[in-house]
Amino acid sequence: MSARRISLLGGAGGIGRVLAAELVAAGDEVLTLDLPASLERHGISGGVEIDVTDEASVDRAFGTLGTALDGFVNLAGYNTELTPLGEMEPGYFDEIISANLRGAFLAARAAAPLLARAEGGELGSMIMITSGLASHVRPGYGAYSASKAAVIAMTKTLALELAPKVRVNAVAPGLVDTAFLRGGTGRSAEDAESIVNLDAYKAITPLDRIAQPADVTGPIRFLLGPDSSFMSGQVLWVNGGGYMP
Repeated sequence: MSARRISLLGGAGGIGRVLAAELVAAGDEVLTLDLPASLERHGISGGVEIDVTDEASVDRAFGTLGTALDGFVNLAGYNTELTPLGEMEPGYFDEIISANLRGAFLAARAAAPLLARAEGGELGSMIMITSGLASHVRPGYGAYSASKAAVIAMTKTLALELAPKVRVNAVAPGLVDTAFLRGGTGRSAEDAESIVNLDAYKAITPLDRIAQPADVTGPIRFLLGPDSSFMSGQVLWVNGGGYMP
């Protein structure tokens, strides 16, 4: 298989860095987009600065990627508080919806034309990273769950609207041990205490451990590759058996 050009939004995060290394090892060209602080902290040379809450920033960032991509993975997203919806400040709700849902829309809109292939060519692959919390809702995650549930709906809509030139799928991980649990990559010092009780979460997971980034990158690489060439509009749930839709 010839080298592919694959863009990773949020690629400086814990899952993104592992995925980038795996793709590069396979001979692919990886284009990482992330917040300036994330790129700097993790030494991502050649990374593209982006703020998904800013439409102009999204358009500018994707405008630097050239005219064609083989794959696009949207890993961006965050949640920093566990607050019941009845006690949540509207500003925080708006912030989470803007970053996780509106940002996904802006990025998908910008990536779609770069992924489209002429008739007869291998289809471009767009992958949205959503969350098990999109369906398996839990107290305190109301805004995040709502944003990620909407990303699943948007994934399915895009799969219809971009067919037959682009495949669009989603990966929905459960809890993964990354800086996401400690304030977010580029949005914090990344070393705070986890906002989730990891021991309690492990205890209710049938496979009896917390997911690591490589547990999620395998399904992403599958959806990027030819073995999933007839899949579109699907969600892969990756959670150690903790949620079985």
